[in-house]
Amino acid sequence: MLPPAGRGHIRDPLQGQVNDVKSILIPGRNCWTRTETHDAGVLVDARDYYRELYRAIRKARRSIVITGWQFDSDVTLLRGEDLEEANGGEVRLLPLLDQMCRENPELHVYILAWDFSMLLAMEREWMQNVLFNWTTNERLRFRFDSSSPLYGAHHQKLVVVDGVMAFTGGMDVCDCRWDDRDHPARSTLRCDSGRDPHGPYHDVQTVLTGPAVKPLAELFEARWAHSGGGELHLEPVNRDDLTFEATMPAPPGPVAISRTFGKTILPPQAEVQEIRALYVDAIDAAERFIYIENQYFSSRAIYDALVKRMRAAGRPRLQVMLVLPRQPEALREQIAMGVAQVRLLRALREVASETGHGFAVYGSAAKDEDGSDVFTYIHSKVLIVDDTFMTIGSANTTNRSLGLDSELNLSWEAQAPGDAVSRAIRRVRVSLMAEQAGLAGVAALRPLVAATHMVETLDRLAHDGQHRLRPHPLETVFDQNPLFKPLEPEEFLIDPEESVLDESLFEALHKGDDGLFASGVRLLSRWLVGKSCDTARHSAILPCASVQEEGGTAES
Repeated sequence: MLPPAGRGHIRDPLQGQVNDVKSILIPGRNCWTRTETHDAGVLVDARDYYRELYRAIRKARRSIVITGWQFDSDVTLLRGEDLEEANGGEVRLLPLLDQMCRENPELHVYILAWDFSMLLAMEREWMQNVLFNWTTNERLRFRFDSSSPLYGAHHQKLVVVDGVMAFTGGMDVCDCRWDDRDHPARSTLRCDSGRDPHGPYHDVQTVLTGPAVKPLAELFEARWAHSGGGELHLEPVNRDDLTFEATMPAPPGPVAISRTFGKTILPPQAEVQEIRALYVDAIDAAERFIYIENQYFSSRAIYDALVKRMRAAGRPRLQVMLVLPRQPEALREQIAMGVAQVRLLRALREVASETGHGFAVYGSAAKDEDGSDVFTYIHSKVLIVDDTFMTIGSANTTNRSLGLDSELNLSWEAQAPGDAVSRAIRRVRVSLMAEQAGLAGVAALRPLVAATHMVETLDRLAHDGQHRLRPHPLETVFDQNPLFKPLEPEEFLIDPEESVLDESLFEALHKGDDGLFASGVRLLSRWLVGKSCDTARHSAILPCASVQEEGGTAES
């Protein structure tokens, strides 16, 4: 049984110091491991991330490994004034990687993409196996990973360069993601490879060097082998020239790595729900405020944790602030995820009103030429509590991200309010809130820095209409048209916490080649391939065994 999160003074195994705040991070419960970095930064929005990724690719010597939910071969990494850095050279993702392999015979590139659902086929670049494998250097290898649980997705976003530098967070390297922090209503720079410009888009990534990169590299090795790609050993390159220009520094000191893996039968893989426990424990620990940026909000576990904290007797009143997209991107998500989201948020608002906590949900928008609002699509996955805890990663606040899909988050925790870690977390929070609200200048930011009465402050900004912040309408597509209201469904299968393994349901939803027998054959073949792998080495990465870690037993 994993140890529960404790309250009060808990000794940190890395620093040997007594905490003055409730300790949230416990290896074996809500994180896989906790280790040091040499340097770490936060990259806000794709302009900053794509630029640093371009620089890292250009400097790579031995290996570049990338895993993600989606890729586009021709996504442009540098745009606008940043193009000067390329000096006329290649800036598109796949041609750049191919060029680097041709110029450097020691460089190997491995790309692992989720073998996506057919529901997304029209939204994805076609023939990627051909584009990535048949038109490029032989040392550039691309694979689709289909080893996720039934109806699950591989949603981790990770890049490791030379085994010593890593990027992870909410951003994939693909079309319709690029934007800068100004988020204008219209921008020709958001036009990618001849496509129509997309709307404003916000996301957050992290970059780091040092010992924390090693387990991330091992995570990719295991994912590659698990997909049937064979053994992979990413030996770190001894380098002292890897630098980066982050949007802002990440907190100093150790970083915790947390994961989600859904349960599979073949190949055998136990579930890992470290990120679920991380969110629940962080919410329980909150004493002053909770700030969340996320693409969705439909997690029953997080809803229950917030209700439990709001109803806790004798605890201080909280300020809970969420920044979400005005509505999900695709119609299918608006119908399914959007309805569940609005129901939970309305219920939380009622609980907060009843118990005296501050609670508000916001969107962020720019004014178009005709005076209408153009909302920024929020794709970031950030949770900050009391300026003493911060997690950034790939996990949405949904059931599936906390129990079914593969996810990856990094977290930092202060030892005491006002220490260096706490100050760094506060800088990140204030910067993100200022971006969403459209604020600048010391006087405008002072109320955010003080972190008192923040809901009241943000409410005033959201309702005056003079800045970017907007009250979230908390409405569904069914609310927008009364004729559709009777059609609003009660339950959905699109956001499950666990793999759907019921045979009759699976057969009813998937016929023919996607039926249970065919899927079983495919899973068996993957399992047989996986048997050739070094099980002992990968058991530390994939959740197939239990290992003892400092702080308790970790489901790895």
